[in-house]
Amino acid sequence: MTYTAPTRELRFILEDVVAMEGLKTTGAFKELGTDLTSAILEEGGKFCAGVLAPLNHSADQYGAKIKDGEVTTAPGFKEAYAQFAQGGWQSLSFAEADGGMGLPGALGVAFQEMLQSANMAFGLGPMLTMGALEVLTHAGTTEQRELYLPRLMSGEWTASMNLTEPQAGSDVGALRTMANPAGDGSWLLEGQKIFITWGEHDCTPNIIHLVLARTPDGAPGTKGLSLFLVPKFLLDEKAEPGPRNDLRAIGLEHKLGIHASPTCVMEYGGNGGAKGWLVGEEGQGMAMMFIMMNSARLNVGAQGVGIAERAYQQAFSYAQERKQGRAVGIQEYPAAIIHHPDVRRMLMTMKAKIAAARSICLACAVASDYAANLQDDEEAKRAKAREELLTPLAKTYGSEVGVEVSSLALQVHGGMGYIEETGAAQHYRDARITPIYEGTNGIQAIDLVGRKLNMMGGYPMARLIEEMRETVEDCVTSSNAALPPIGRQLELAINTLEAATFWLRDPAREKADVLAAASPYQTISCETVGGYYLAIGALAAQRFLKDDLETAFAKDRIALAQFYAQSILSTIPGKKDNIYAGADVLFAMSERGLAP
Repeated sequence: MTYTAPTRELRFILEDVVAMEGLKTTGAFKELGTDLTSAILEEGGKFCAGVLAPLNHSADQYGAKIKDGEVTTAPGFKEAYAQFAQGGWQSLSFAEADGGMGLPGALGVAFQEMLQSANMAFGLGPMLTMGALEVLTHAGTTEQRELYLPRLMSGEWTASMNLTEPQAGSDVGALRTMANPAGDGSWLLEGQKIFITWGEHDCTPNIIHLVLARTPDGAPGTKGLSLFLVPKFLLDEKAEPGPRNDLRAIGLEHKLGIHASPTCVMEYGGNGGAKGWLVGEEGQGMAMMFIMMNSARLNVGAQGVGIAERAYQQAFSYAQERKQGRAVGIQEYPAAIIHHPDVRRMLMTMKAKIAAARSICLACAVASDYAANLQDDEEAKRAKAREELLTPLAKTYGSEVGVEVSSLALQVHGGMGYIEETGAAQHYRDARITPIYEGTNGIQAIDLVGRKLNMMGGYPMARLIEEMRETVEDCVTSSNAALPPIGRQLELAINTLEAATFWLRDPAREKADVLAAASPYQTISCETVGGYYLAIGALAAQRFLKDDLETAFAKDRIALAQFYAQSILSTIPGKKDNIYAGADVLFAMSERGLAP
């Protein structure tokens, strides 16, 4: 159950697949280079593997405890968090002007993957704080930034995001929590929130809650919502934690997985109201929340990849050690199960999909870095569009690969995988939340076909398809015999994706048919784009073939792209009928017929 940070693979994708160093052309990140990237990944990997990974299983068994509104985290978490904060990891990808390290967001996403791999329940705390930092750096008042940013950036304090209520999950407009003006510039909040990740804990002396609430004169639905900064402890004259605010955790959710992550039921008010301050303008709550959620969605994608990597490493190790039956071409009896073709297929599927999903996440992060740092407004706008197009793909494919790979890893273990002692079951339990929170994958699909495909007149997807076709040309004209077949399979997948895109963007298309096609379309988008990045990786790997130290890595990288093309890209043309089927087939059976 050990974990080794995949630093070589992360560096290869950052440098050779998504070309992170190109960010230097923006004028930002002038110190960026192989040495710096390697140093950050190596040190981050050491912390994750050495400090957090050993706590993963024991923390899952212990969980989080609550008594009288106070939450105690699993043994070792408090000390591990202190080391996390001391290392400055919370501020990795934030601007130096705001107290951060000033490194690319792509490098931050790579670190997030390692963090979530090592200990997802722990990693959720810093991940939610990142979202709060995004909001405050973009929309906080000068006073809010001065009071809260330094403590959050350093990791001295953490933050939570409070959106969901018992009657309002994906339907955010049904929120009932109220914020009433206190008359002194602050607001008093009354209401209850559920599913609040790290809403209460014992790792830091203060927790800053960002709470979505309705104001008295607010319009119905989402337009009447505003965002409020509500600290656990109000600050005294020296900006130190003072009196307790009128809020508390009244329960912990009993969950399938991430047991050590305190998922709280939070109550605001009861004794006059919890004191908070408006972030942004009144009625801009959803705009503020989406600043947090876009960051969180990408990080959830990386989280899924992280869990997949951890599950894969354990399955691979088990497959080498577990001996069972005879294997073709192997004299030893019993043979290690890694020599059986079915087990080998599972391992190859896991490895290839992890690489594809990881690449999409890191490409999305690089696009975000370009959008934030390009000086030319039009170029920045195009980069932002690429980021927005890739965000639902990153969240969806990363999370779905997390579930699929952790399930396959359990299968590799056989009956032992079903036994909690091995730890394989924990990865599956932990991964299962990722397609659900921060916007379900179904909502991501609706966002993709309803908004992202139509941005800028359809330019973002059209441009991505154009770039993918350029890679096809590079593959099919390569003198390396392994690459043309990859290009041909990628081309067939692109043709299917492009035709489906035109079909969905037809103005005459019934809305119900578009919505029915959303998830199948998102699936082929993820798989095609993932294959595109693996093809780039295969092309890039050729330059390592003459390096004695890297030849094996290069050959394996090309073989991985071959496998993905043959086993995953090859299936995409056959999925087109599922997209074109329309809504009628989904509603042909009555509710009575659907009933048990």
